[in-house]
Amino acid sequence: MAVDLGNILSKYQEVFGHPPRLAVSAPGRVNLIGEHTDYNEGFVLPVAIDFDTKIVASLRDDTLVFAYAANLDEEASFDTAEIHYSEKHRWINYVAGTILMAQQAGMSCPGLNILIRGDIPIGAGLSSSASIEMAVLKLAEIACGKALPGPEAAMLGRRAENQFVGVQCGIMDQFISRMAQRDHALFLDCRSHEYRQVPLPFTDYNILICDTRVERKLESSKYNERVGECGEGSSVIAATMGKEISSLRDASPDDLKRAEPDMLPEVARRCRHVISENGRVIESVAALEQNDMARFGKLLYESHASLKDDYEVSCRELDVMVEAASECDGVIGARMTGAGFGGCAIAVVKDEHVSECAERIRTRYQETTGIEPAVYACETSDGARQLDVE
Repeated sequence: MAVDLGNILSKYQEVFGHPPRLAVSAPGRVNLIGEHTDYNEGFVLPVAIDFDTKIVASLRDDTLVFAYAANLDEEASFDTAEIHYSEKHRWINYVAGTILMAQQAGMSCPGLNILIRGDIPIGAGLSSSASIEMAVLKLAEIACGKALPGPEAAMLGRRAENQFVGVQCGIMDQFISRMAQRDHALFLDCRSHEYRQVPLPFTDYNILICDTRVERKLESSKYNERVGECGEGSSVIAATMGKEISSLRDASPDDLKRAEPDMLPEVARRCRHVISENGRVIESVAALEQNDMARFGKLLYESHASLKDDYEVSCRELDVMVEAASECDGVIGARMTGAGFGGCAIAVVKDEHVSECAERIRTRYQETTGIEPAVYACETSDGARQLDVE
């Protein structure tokens, strides 16, 4: 799926008039299971996909960064000696913010000429922003001659997005884009940042990404509502238990059952999703490690139902997509992935049924919604890495 490097190298030569000396890549991701658990200090299970951001570059002898975004056909620049937020070119802030955080971590970044090209659909919930951050940071490490531990790199990228770009994301996207291993999912504890690679028994299966082509509309007010409801639920559970808990991560289904009479019904539903979703992530890891694909698929469907009914972040288009997938031969499970209210669903399908399943989903979805979707098979990918420009 990834954009051919040769074409990008040629485009760099055309834009800057000399060949690039460095090239890096960082992947996008889908979250197999574990939705809206990250900011509740819970568990997630993402996998990197073979859609990525590539950056080709050369060092400059000054402190300027000149960047060309090939997807947008736009140029922007900034001085690493005095980095400011850009209102005119919002995309450059992901580059500038990441370099600023690298500098604050003690890296002395030189000036650069860079060309950025990616094939991760924007606004589909596949983490194009984290991919840019991790590619820029990998480039900065090479240019500075300083390699960062993976978790530290992920946290720098998150800091760039939180503090400079102004998007309050969790740690999952940067972690998987940096730390991914091909043919593995990443089981991540969003509280401790402990993680381990989980081998995927997908020899006979493929992941279908089903893009609703509905731009995600989880307005900040709705997102903040969910965060607030989870906090309120934690407080009620803590009062019922007679002890402090820092998040819903610390609550069990029995704790919720005892506290539920003192909660608003919608708060109880939000808590039920988060608590049960954490359990589904842990159970999914066990299912994958035992090569129990039927059990894993069942958990995907249960996750979608919980997101739809208890957390209420699905939408008609996502539900139609999941329903269409569930009717296809060879599909063992499907669910919405990402924040919700648009974006993508995923389906895990037997290899021999991939083409017919993709076509059936496209047809059913378009007939029902009037929107032409994008449905494509993806493969797993390694995390951020240097590429050979020779």
